[in-house]
Amino acid sequence: MKTIIRLSLTVFVSLLLQQNVYSQTQTMVFIRAGKYAPIYGRDSEKVNVKSFYMDVYPITNNDFRLFLLSHPQFRKSNIKKIFADGNYLNTWKNDTAFQDKMLPNAPVTNVSWFAANEYCKCQGKRLPTIDEWEYVAMADENNSDARKLKSYNQYILSWYEAPKTFTNPIGKTFKNFWGVYDMHGLVWEWTADFNSVLISGESRKDSSNDRNLFCGSGSLGATDLMNYAAFMRYAFRGSIKAKYAVQNLGFRCVKNYQNK
Repeated sequence: MKTIIRLSLTVFVSLLLQQNVYSQTQTMVFIRAGKYAPIYGRDSEKVNVKSFYMDVYPITNNDFRLFLLSHPQFRKSNIKKIFADGNYLNTWKNDTAFQDKMLPNAPVTNVSWFAANEYCKCQGKRLPTIDEWEYVAMADENNSDARKLKSYNQYILSWYEAPKTFTNPIGKTFKNFWGVYDMHGLVWEWTADFNSVLISGESRKDSSNDRNLFCGSGSLGATDLMNYAAFMRYAFRGSIKAKYAVQNLGFRCVKNYQNK
């Protein structure tokens, strides 16, 4: 009887992997199109953000473990050095198991941009752009744009000072205007174009600049010099490269909205 049960579980897991079902915690919410003024831009010019779907929560340790089961090339013993540095999944006890003290529903961290990008692709999704991420992240519980509220910015700054929030479970921070959790208060998150803000041209959309250069004009192009919380995010993004794996850096996925 025990043998039959084990075989049934094996077949079930195999079927899940064949169907590319890697995440069991992720649901998505609709993010309505709009405009916002990014902290870096051209003379406060607002950016149009198209409608899209975003994961409600960051990707968890268990989500990523399921991904690794069918993608051995992204296990820490197999991944190529050009795709991840030595910190990649360095807190995991082996290729497909995280340590017992790590919560299954805590956000996965120590993951490179390449691995995060591939994870999203395998689910028919993608990493959010900076504009998409910031557009959603500027919301509090009741307002789509709470950046001028002192309480909102103080909450973010208090999180920056809190130790090891990346070990906490998902869904314990506030649910924002869009229905998204953990944009602040848990982990930093990868974006598709994370390094595009630190370029020396007039606009961060200037494709003529070398995206491999991780230095730039900093606050010279800022539209809101008082938004210190946002400055911290942009500074962090500008200090990393795609192969870096950082202990408080995770990710979530988004999906394009198809208007039928």
